[in-house]
Amino acid sequence: MAGGGSSSSPSRTLLNTPTWALATVCFIFIFLGIFIEHLIHLLCHWLKKHRKTALFEAVEKLKSVLMQLGFLSLLLAVIQRPISKICIPNRITNSMLPCNRVLLDSTKTINSEDHCGSRGMTSFMSQSGINQLNNFIFVLAVMQIVYSVVTMALGRAKMKRWKRWEDETKTIEYMAANDPNRFRFTRETTFGRRHMNKFTNTSSQLWIKCFLRQFFHSVAKTDYLTLRHGFITAHLPSTNALNFQKYIERSLEDDFKVVVGISPFMWLIVVIFLLVDVHGWNIYLWVSFLPLITMLVIGTKLETIVAQMALQLENQESVIIGSPLVQPNDSLFWFNQPQFVLTLLHYTLFINAFELAFFIWVTWQFGISSCYHEHVEIIVVRVVLALMVQVLCSYITLPLYALVTQMGSHFKSALLEEHITQAIKHWHTEVKRKKKNKLQELESSHYSVATTQITSPEIKLSASAHEIQEISEESPKVNIVHQNESQIGVD
Repeated sequence: MAGGGSSSSPSRTLLNTPTWALATVCFIFIFLGIFIEHLIHLLCHWLKKHRKTALFEAVEKLKSVLMQLGFLSLLLAVIQRPISKICIPNRITNSMLPCNRVLLDSTKTINSEDHCGSRGMTSFMSQSGINQLNNFIFVLAVMQIVYSVVTMALGRAKMKRWKRWEDETKTIEYMAANDPNRFRFTRETTFGRRHMNKFTNTSSQLWIKCFLRQFFHSVAKTDYLTLRHGFITAHLPSTNALNFQKYIERSLEDDFKVVVGISPFMWLIVVIFLLVDVHGWNIYLWVSFLPLITMLVIGTKLETIVAQMALQLENQESVIIGSPLVQPNDSLFWFNQPQFVLTLLHYTLFINAFELAFFIWVTWQFGISSCYHEHVEIIVVRVVLALMVQVLCSYITLPLYALVTQMGSHFKSALLEEHITQAIKHWHTEVKRKKKNKLQELESSHYSVATTQITSPEIKLSASAHEIQEISEESPKVNIVHQNESQIGVD
């Protein structure tokens, strides 16, 4: 690592440290640890009390990320001394440096413990470098969590206005405007006028229009109401009482517990970024454009899906009765997988969090005048792009994702209230338990018949028929549970 040359005087150990200083530091760290743990416990208790199961699971994942961070920090602290004693030749220490003309002598620790320097070699990685790496991992994990929480919070704050649209669906004016006996031309509806025009004649024109639309009124009232109507008709045709806005909120909470985590592949991405951070390549400048481009592509694709549903509606019928009825379909999404959009959002948020974390860490560790900041214009571009992605994701992409990804062929378990979902899971478990007990009783009955050498075919037949009849009484219930389970995704 560059910058921040170590002092030539030996560091002071605990043998030379006053006991009051040691006790004070220990007290502060122990108090902070207990305080943070208590806050997390109170948050989990509040989420359980208000039946916020998805958010509770998200907090549990946050705890696992913090635990993983603690293990990494502990491991680096334990092995830093053995790693610092690994010596490499001086001729290869100047390859792939992150800064230009870094003098090897400025990074050496000149004291009696310079194990490699006494042998005419260089340490593979100094203890101070390992400590700096430990600080970077900590900053990265914290930034990933903070960035995900802020993005979801701002996105949900913007989606609060959908509650007003949801309340409107219960008014007499809405019912009159969407009279099921009313005939209209498809293009004359509000939804048709928004999406069916001369700028959608070709695929390229459609993509250009959708790319620009995401910046101006990305989620319109007519889009929300039309997609809501199509969703309810496809999945709940017997009722119109679904609170679609609440369902989207619960669905987004389920997605949040996925986005907030750090997968092993993400840690591999960190390793790759650190590897290619070579002076002159300006790799982090190009990486800062990747989240912005990905967000723009996702937003354009989601807008295109809504427009394609409108065009399919026009191709099917030129005159409609009542409200426009779009057809949810997985084929409109990449790889026929609506959840793939969530994966892209997850990795995009992580890369952007990495950009911010790296900038904060370098500034904190080496100062604003370090070699990492030798090009001020590059730093300004990276920070501006990071803030742009934050705004774009929170106020455009996330609301679009929350609404449009409901247009898949299947709905999520969030469609049901939490207590109903738990009741179905409990019912499913009880049915499987009863079926297992019946099978065990049947096997034991056959075993007892065989051991007593009852050879009468009539007795065997009547006993088997009686047991099978009891089991068959449970079979329809089991089939119904499995059918519901396949629809709502209950494991």
